[in-house]
Amino acid sequence: MKLLDTKFNLLTLIAAVVASLAATAAAGLQWPVWAMFVGWVAFFTGGHAGKQVLASYLCIVLGLVFGTVAATAVAALLPLIGSYAFGVVVFAVAIVVVSLRASPGINNIAAYFLGLIAFFASHLPPTLVSVLELAPVSGLGIAAAWVAHQCSSRLIRKTV
Repeated sequence: MKLLDTKFNLLTLIAAVVASLAATAAAGLQWPVWAMFVGWVAFFTGGHAGKQVLASYLCIVLGLVFGTVAATAVAALLPLIGSYAFGVVVFAVAIVVVSLRASPGINNIAAYFLGLIAFFASHLPPTLVSVLELAPVSGLGIAAAWVAHQCSSRLIRKTV
């Protein structure tokens, strides 16, 4: 039974400790803890090598930028076409994001959408400052997940 497996429990403990440290750091910096977990989740949507983790982070940040542009576009179009503005803007953003799957190195569609979700969930104004506020928080999350993964990988290598 897995719950009685020592290695399983150690891997679980590593993830829990690192997640709690990252959450505490985010809270201590007065960053939204939920946004840190956006980065944590993004880590698991891409590869786990250093370059792949950085690429996933870049995709999150670009998703935040796309969210800023999308919110600006919706605000501009709402007076002209009402609620159709959302459909038009989401269509345009989806075309761009889904097309980026063909871009080597920055093709993590899930991370783009996590960035978009984080931007809209934050309810921050669509400005560069908002992107600069959210990017480090998701960076903390992706870095924490990478640390947890590295620690777990070392434990697995030592016990094999």
